[in-house]
Amino acid sequence: MLPCFLYERMNKTELKAFLEGLYYVYARHEIINPDPLYFLYSYHDVRDREIAGLIASSLAYGRVAQIMKSVEKVLSCLGNEPYKFLMNNERFDLVPETFKHRFTAAYDMNNFLWNIANVIREYESIEEFMSECLNISDGNLFSCLDKFSERLSMNRKTESFSLITAPKDGSACKRLFLYLKWLVRHDDVDPGGWEVLRPSDLIVPTDTHMHRISVQLGLTSRKSADLKCAVEITNGFREICPEDPVKYDFVLTRSGIRQIELILPQNNN
Repeated sequence: MLPCFLYERMNKTELKAFLEGLYYVYARHEIINPDPLYFLYSYHDVRDREIAGLIASSLAYGRVAQIMKSVEKVLSCLGNEPYKFLMNNERFDLVPETFKHRFTAAYDMNNFLWNIANVIREYESIEEFMSECLNISDGNLFSCLDKFSERLSMNRKTESFSLITAPKDGSACKRLFLYLKWLVRHDDVDPGGWEVLRPSDLIVPTDTHMHRISVQLGLTSRKSADLKCAVEITNGFREICPEDPVKYDFVLTRSGIRQIELILPQNNN
């Protein structure tokens, strides 16, 4: 059940109607940019898209303008077919030493690309690797993602910034869940392409903005945007849309990025 204080503002039917209204207005392909998701639409082959998505989501922290520049710089190093490029790559210096995205240095990104290349050479695609992680985790998503993160975070040196967080660390894993949303869901916003997971399996990508909105909507009362908070928010949305609990993520966060005033419906009583 949703937290009881939600019903002091609106019932579940009213909340769903409100969210569906936002979805109808803002879930449109033409307003994706600026968003790192925008880069995925350049790739028709799912194997290219999953690589581009992993790079774009891993850098999705900090200012949006800087994110877009950094993602573009990395993807430009891989050409128009990143899958073929990495499959045949034997170099470790694809990204120039001058690259810097907040805590992510050129070494971190090159190490990340090296790990991606090793994964696709072994499993033929990132989706197949995800499937293997699920199999050895008996279908437990968090255990699966721990294994997924560990393999893609392997470092050649001890001190390096991890581009993929793991659920075992307790963080909200916003970038990782963002990646899954992009590849698993399919609508006018998310391009999809994966079948290894269902939309109903996904967790809401939770940052400070989504946390604040979810508190306003009464979906969580937790003080920090950690993994438990992300699960609680997801369970709240699952009460409204069980088959697709992350359906409203883009339209809620888009209202913040484009500085659209989010007016929550008020109870008239």
